[in-house]
Amino acid sequence: MAFENLFRAALVVLGLATGFSGAYAGEPAKVISRQISDFHIGRDETRFGPLEFLGGLEMVSSNSLFGSLSSIRMRPDGKSFVGVLDTGHWLTGSIERDAKGRLSGLSDVEITAMRDRVGRAYEGKGHMDAEGLALDGDRILVSFEQNHRVDAYPDPGFLDSRAISTIGILIPRDEMRANRGLETVAVAPASSPLKGAPVIVAERSVDEDGNRLAAILDGHLKGQFAVENDGSFDPTDGTFLPGGDLLLLERRFNMAEGIGMRIRRIKGADIKPGAIVNGELLVEGNFNYNIDNMEGIDAFRAADGTTHIILVSDDNHSILQRNLMLEFRLID
Repeated sequence: MAFENLFRAALVVLGLATGFSGAYAGEPAKVISRQISDFHIGRDETRFGPLEFLGGLEMVSSNSLFGSLSSIRMRPDGKSFVGVLDTGHWLTGSIERDAKGRLSGLSDVEITAMRDRVGRAYEGKGHMDAEGLALDGDRILVSFEQNHRVDAYPDPGFLDSRAISTIGILIPRDEMRANRGLETVAVAPASSPLKGAPVIVAERSVDEDGNRLAAILDGHLKGQFAVENDGSFDPTDGTFLPGGDLLLLERRFNMAEGIGMRIRRIKGADIKPGAIVNGELLVEGNFNYNIDNMEGIDAFRAADGTTHIILVSDDNHSILQRNLMLEFRLID
């Protein structure tokens, strides 16, 4: 614990020493990482229901743009990634592993300003409050809060390109809350019941029963559905498993219960117009676990054929919060 406190103190000193002088979009961002060996703090258990904890990272960078990570997607190589920051930036790079295959750091990290439909770049939240991200063939879909929309970017070429189109979200804009809008965009597998359709889920834009608004944006099942209001957790991101089930990452933060996160698994066959879906609880953690403001989730096929899950946190550029990356293996 003493080492962890020293590490965090060093992170604060690094941030104060560099200030905002390193805040240049488009330049490499050197990331310093500390490995995390326990998910339940102070315990060596690795199995949490159907998930096996493989390790994690606590990260900081002298580039003050680093942070506020809202969503992440792994490339097919299982190493390269694309992410979005809610300050209106792309985050690209690669994960590194140690000799035992555990996460050990990030390399080739770059932060690049995002551009809207007319090619404008904005600093800060508001017009470019990017919250969700999905890889969809030759395009990347990004969901935005406040100015509620889903924009498409070319892939490859998204780093230098304006948004090439905007996709109708089906949910009336007057039902969307300003800072509680589209947190999740995910693309279903082509072989699943949704046949490759994009799906969106709102954080706390709700129907009259408090259920989270959601929609299937394309295909033969195009239409609205809802995610059941289940306690004080709000959806922050989602990703589809290869078989078509949806993993939904949810976050809790209030003064009475404190910080929390959980992952629910929703059957792909249950997602259809008019449905109210819930799902199986896979894992839940609170302040006794190595979590923070968990905002991003992705699932990918590892080299050994198993399904790995990556979680990332949004530090809100606060010295009181942490940039985390956690990795699990799904045991089916």
